[in-house]
Amino acid sequence: MKLLAGYFLLQAAGLAAAVRPKLEDFKQKAIDSGLALKALNGIALAKAFTKFGGTCKPSNVKYRREWRSISKADRRKFIAAVKCIMTKPSSLPPGEVPGAKSLYDDIVWAHARRSGLVHNSATFLLFHRYYLYTYEEELAKCGWTSGLPYWEWGLDIAGPHLSPVFDGSDTSLGGDGEFIPNRQPFKIPFIDPLTPEIIVQPGTGGGCVTTGPFVDHRVRLGPFNMTETFPVEPEDGREDNPRCLLRDLNKGGIERWASFRNSTELILGYDDIFGFHVNAEGDPRWVPQKPMGIHGGGHSAIGGIGGHAGDPVISPYDPAFWLTHGQLDRIYWIWQMLDLPNRSDVFGTGTWLNIPPSPNVTVEDSIDVLPHQPSRKLKELMNSVTGSPFCFVYV
Repeated sequence: MKLLAGYFLLQAAGLAAAVRPKLEDFKQKAIDSGLALKALNGIALAKAFTKFGGTCKPSNVKYRREWRSISKADRRKFIAAVKCIMTKPSSLPPGEVPGAKSLYDDIVWAHARRSGLVHNSATFLLFHRYYLYTYEEELAKCGWTSGLPYWEWGLDIAGPHLSPVFDGSDTSLGGDGEFIPNRQPFKIPFIDPLTPEIIVQPGTGGGCVTTGPFVDHRVRLGPFNMTETFPVEPEDGREDNPRCLLRDLNKGGIERWASFRNSTELILGYDDIFGFHVNAEGDPRWVPQKPMGIHGGGHSAIGGIGGHAGDPVISPYDPAFWLTHGQLDRIYWIWQMLDLPNRSDVFGTGTWLNIPPSPNVTVEDSIDVLPHQPSRKLKELMNSVTGSPFCFVYV
């Protein structure tokens, strides 16, 4: 296998443990074209192959690949597994979440109920890593035993509507939403009143997805209100509220916040978890001039104005959620693997924007994805190749 050959080549040269790239090592053209990011992924992969442990080995590791690198036959197989999850019945206790009719609804609820605790909080990156793993495990039960695909935003900076991820074919995750004209821009206010608000322009859709494999997919839970009590436990939005999947593909989200340059500068620009995390998520308390980060950029590229992927609570209803968060975890994974011993910490408290106020989180604290995955300490979720529970790499 070429990947293994490349790994042993690096090992022989003694580079896997020694390489610590810097932004100035790359030419501007390489950064903007994605070549620099590809090189960083290669270095991270080589280093990951020195860190296997437990039940995870080179022979059983899952390779998470970009959508375009998967054959069309395998894309159809992946889509079939997603639909399988959507047809399995809910396993939640009767009456707990009346709107949850399927296993897919259950998984969305696992995100919704924790949403105020795992956004703009210390657990953001690791909860979502555990959440992706949860989905990957359910896909395996439905026949998709390969790694969860990801969507490299930078490849579609010309417009997500032109991407094979969203071309509306039977090998895509469905097309854009129906175009709704004359929509007003969305304005993002800031905590700092002296910082100009950011304006997000409408994208190329806005309405119901009308093409592709998920035309009949139904969003059932929500909307949920974001209030000061919400971070504890959402009480509304649990009833059955069936509606179509909304999308508003938007290249502005990639151009401004999720380009190859954005991702590369994030990886190489920060040596500690504080700098990486607050810039990746766009925490307005620390980086008011960057309220989106690559995380928000990826979501806005799908959800735009009014799309379900732009709703921080029920965004997993869009099947593309898993691919955009796969890309976010990939960026985090590359950053970690470049210096894992010094990049295995967390920063922040346990609630959204520290509302209500909560203690600082440490790696000894735990998270869960109930009822699908048990509680685990954050320190167990740092390394993707320990086999406890993870065994995956990004290529």
